[in-house]
Amino acid sequence: MADVFIALGGNVGDRQKNMQAALAALAKGPVRVVARSRIYEAESWGPVPQGRYYDCVVLGKTSLPPRALLRELNKIEASLGRNRTREIRFGPRTIDLDILLYGRLQIAAADLEIPHRLMLKRAFVLAPLAEIAPWLMVKGIRISDALARLKSEARGVVPLPGDSTKT
Repeated sequence: MADVFIALGGNVGDRQKNMQAALAALAKGPVRVVARSRIYEAESWGPVPQGRYYDCVVLGKTSLPPRALLRELNKIEASLGRNRTREIRFGPRTIDLDILLYGRLQIAAADLEIPHRLMLKRAFVLAPLAEIAPWLMVKGIRISDALARLKSEARGVVPLPGDSTKT
């Protein structure tokens, strides 16, 4: 079983419901969830105006190899209404599931990059990740330090009131 960190995010429809459905689908399917962050709300960014995102990160265990896991994550996205062929890249979506880390593997391919190529530049990924694994090192940088470098952006990433980390 490999340790895997997965980021979840979405800003279309009932964000809370979509997030809970994605977490449940992960736990029923490809990943045994070991820990999860609270759900955070963050400003959106991208090529078009769009609503605020809900984001969280889970630490899980999986027996699937990376590409098989990616296929399963894409199936979960599709089951929750995501249609990659009709969406704008970095635009609004019901749910987005990204593999951040898969054990100590490093993969650099067109369809999959691990560690996720943008994770150290995104406060909305680093804040929930730092909550469950502040000690984690990625590319020689401690997650908590990477988040501190994004101090101004991180101020806009706030946990939802009343959300807990119970899975």
